[in-house]
Amino acid sequence: MESRGLKMKRSMSSLSRLLLAAAVCSAAFCLPAQAAPRKEFNVAWSIYVGWMPWPYAEQAGIVKKWGDKYGIKINITQINDYVESINQYTAGKFDGVTVTNMDALTIPAAGGVDTTALIVGDYSNGNDGVILKNAKSLTDIKGQNVNLVEFSVSHYLLARALSSVGLAEKDIKTVNTSDADIVSAYKAEDTTALVTWNPQLSEINSEPTAHMVFDSSKIPGEIIDTLAVNTKTLQQNPALGKALVGIWFDTLKLMQDPVKGKAAREAMAKLSGSSLASFEGQLKTTKLFYTPAEAVSFTTDPKLVQTMDLVRSFSFDHGLLGQNVGNKDVVGIAFPGTATLGDTKNIKLRFDATYMKMAADGKL
Repeated sequence: MESRGLKMKRSMSSLSRLLLAAAVCSAAFCLPAQAAPRKEFNVAWSIYVGWMPWPYAEQAGIVKKWGDKYGIKINITQINDYVESINQYTAGKFDGVTVTNMDALTIPAAGGVDTTALIVGDYSNGNDGVILKNAKSLTDIKGQNVNLVEFSVSHYLLARALSSVGLAEKDIKTVNTSDADIVSAYKAEDTTALVTWNPQLSEINSEPTAHMVFDSSKIPGEIIDTLAVNTKTLQQNPALGKALVGIWFDTLKLMQDPVKGKAAREAMAKLSGSSLASFEGQLKTTKLFYTPAEAVSFTTDPKLVQTMDLVRSFSFDHGLLGQNVGNKDVVGIAFPGTATLGDTKNIKLRFDATYMKMAADGKL
């Protein structure tokens, strides 16, 4: 099973960042200042429990329903490689993308693309975990090779786990392993530790030798899943924001319907390559914001600023904010109200509750 991408990387070499930055200028920012409102938009998604409402919404006609309401067409496209979906968004090939808070910061925002977290959909509440083979204590990880997608939320989770027991990354060695290969990697005789997310996490944890010694429920609210869109596109086309938020919460409402909800979840499970039981198990370790009011409350909570400070600190320490960057303030982050982090003259990541609040207030 594969999630948050079928072959994911979330790390980028300095060279690839430079090449991507060049592509960004030509693809995303060299647009007429007063571009006419568009009628067609493209959103990329990849497999992860918290993002499966998107393909289901398309399948169920919910995407078309809201597109028709605002006179636009929205194409929902699956990209098998999670990080490739973000790279394509960053290069201007998509108007929006399903992405975690950390990856939104370290790829498009750090690459110069002004990006808005339009929908804060959920946070991992046990969907990401650290597993040891034949060992039951997190302290046993010291001195081991740890397989994971380097510089991803898995890497972030590992850093937070290590700090919780007085260890640091110098006490282990990371082994970059694609999410597509992480299950088979566990079965290799020399693999003793790994970090991954669901559904791979559940599959590996079912092995008799596997022991999950730390998971994201220990750091609630830090690994956040969003739908992010290009800020300029959103500003020029508010209908896109309204339609996307309408689609999302319409679908989540359907998931909870006592009659239709099971069928919707079964369809999402099938689309993700999981059984209904497995999918519902993953939902239990995902804190989905089923109502727009919940999402607004989370996004406007000052704790989000603290979380993003942790995330940007990790990103800076691992060289993910760009080449020759002097400090973690290089990329500005804006939050609802007046709160910001970093360079206020270089705001490139925005958490905006405006459209979610419209949904909460019944104004879509």
